[in-house]
Amino acid sequence: MEYRKLIDGMRRFGSTEADICRHMLGVGREAIRENVILAPWWQPASMPELGSARYLSESDFSAIRVWDIEFPSGGCTYIRTGIGAPVLMDVALALGLTACRKLIFIGSVGSLTPEIGIGDVVVPEYSICGDGASRYLADSLAKDCFGTRARPDAALFETLLRAARNVCAEDGVRCHVGRNFSIDCIFPQYAHIDEILAMGVNTIEMETAAAFAAARVAGLPCAALFSVSDNTVCDKSLVSGRTEEEDRYRQYVRKALFPRILHSALE
Repeated sequence: MEYRKLIDGMRRFGSTEADICRHMLGVGREAIRENVILAPWWQPASMPELGSARYLSESDFSAIRVWDIEFPSGGCTYIRTGIGAPVLMDVALALGLTACRKLIFIGSVGSLTPEIGIGDVVVPEYSICGDGASRYLADSLAKDCFGTRARPDAALFETLLRAARNVCAEDGVRCHVGRNFSIDCIFPQYAHIDEILAMGVNTIEMETAAAFAAARVAGLPCAALFSVSDNTVCDKSLVSGRTEEEDRYRQYVRKALFPRILHSALE
């Protein structure tokens, strides 16, 4: 679907572009920088070295939280969307009406192979759509996009992958290219793991396919950066099996490496 058609759909029922931004983002569009980081759950406080954070959100009634981040090479807008593809898609689409020119999605990912361990860094080359939100970007709801591959912006993917590999090499952390599958819910996924694995993927999470698809419609370059939080095939799922040492290592990678990777990619 063309982006203008989505905007016209909102206008048809009385919404202005300013209304859309304030409702979907929780701030006026003038508050958004050219560089934007989207995170489903992490807040800037989990990565203190990212930069000096100033809280911007005008309402605490929404799950969406917005910060302005200053760091030596510039700065960015940081948006915590809440978990799940639908709200992240709304935010990404609204960013098309702002000054945003580069979008990096960050978060946790589950591994589906023994070769990718907890705490490892992953940059996905695509994400297979397993969510329902992406269907609404088609011209007709009758078109089923399940199983299609949503891809990041090619140039930004290469920039982010290069930054991740360089920083990880300095710290002895493993970095992988991901082939991701985006689910809609956590509980039922385990009954479908064999079917998901048959698609050739090595990671799994909830929002990336929608992020890539929405960013493409909105005309925004987008790529993603993950830290591995769990490994289903090694019996270390989201709900059981992980050790305290693995959790500490994962938190270290997020705190110490992610700011350096992001600074490099956003220069």
